[in-house]
Amino acid sequence: MRRYDLDWLRVLVLGLLIIYHSTISFMPFGIKLFFPQNKQTLDILWFVMGLINIWRIPLLFIISGMAVCFSMKRRNWKEMFKDRALRIVVPYMFGLFVICPISLLLQSIFYDAEISYIPNPGHLWFLNNIWMYFCCLIVLFVYLHKTPNNLLLIFLKKVFSYPLGIYIMAILFVIEGIFITPDSYASYAYTIHGWVLGLVCFLTGYIFILLNENFWDAVLRVKHISLMIAFLLYLVRAFLFEFVGFHPLTAIESFSWMISIFGYGAKFLNKKSTGLSYLSTAVYPIYILHMPLQFFFSLFIIPWHIPAMLKLILIIMSTLISSFMIYDLIIKRLKWIRPLFGLKI
Repeated sequence: MRRYDLDWLRVLVLGLLIIYHSTISFMPFGIKLFFPQNKQTLDILWFVMGLINIWRIPLLFIISGMAVCFSMKRRNWKEMFKDRALRIVVPYMFGLFVICPISLLLQSIFYDAEISYIPNPGHLWFLNNIWMYFCCLIVLFVYLHKTPNNLLLIFLKKVFSYPLGIYIMAILFVIEGIFITPDSYASYAYTIHGWVLGLVCFLTGYIFILLNENFWDAVLRVKHISLMIAFLLYLVRAFLFEFVGFHPLTAIESFSWMISIFGYGAKFLNKKSTGLSYLSTAVYPIYILHMPLQFFFSLFIIPWHIPAMLKLILIIMSTLISSFMIYDLIIKRLKWIRPLFGLKI
């Protein structure tokens, strides 16, 4: 049975990702990432972004692992390799040699810098990681899929039946953080921490779907208390640690946000709709496409003498509207373009 709540969460999280990328231009560290930088920063937004950053990318990795598990229920491993290659590798290579160079060109124009390009995945690093996780874990996935009564799943089903039993999975997140000790828990792109945490999340998502109703019952049961735990630990991180460094509580906070999101999603979002059908197909091409469009509009909007918040809103709206227009008028309609953006012909 299709989980419409997971489709909604994927759409919403990728939407947040586009908003976050636009916000970087108004953060003090934007110039370090070679993003077009507005002179006036919006530091107050960091309290919101700091809350979201701790779970938005890990949640996407978990959902990606879940998607693989659902796909393996109707495909063998050879068909899975072909499907993942078409859905991930083809768009990644297209982005590497077409989309990302355009982004770098626009960044170089903004800073009047010398234009040079060494293949770099840019914002598409996420796709590279997912492909590597799939290749690393496919043997384990096949084993778990073919042996539903293995000791691990039997043990987890038992533990998940207890109040807060699902938090046994948080141990993996805490161990990862302790061993890697990242300078920032939210530094996911191009870091060892980001790669290992993504692998943990990808495997966790796969296991969650294998557990089926045991998982969904658990997140529905703990959604309120998980939300309270997450918010309290966010306050600790914001005011005691000031968003600096790593603490085991940070991993538990991240896990708590995600469990509460899955719980509330299962309760309120598991409904079919025409809008969801459109958005769930459109969001992947828009994710691939949005960055050069964002930089293009930033080139023109950032120099304007208007309030910084208004600039941010205009950049976000321009990026989203133009992305949807290109998807709707071009990508969706031309068969030869569709595979380049991860869509079926």
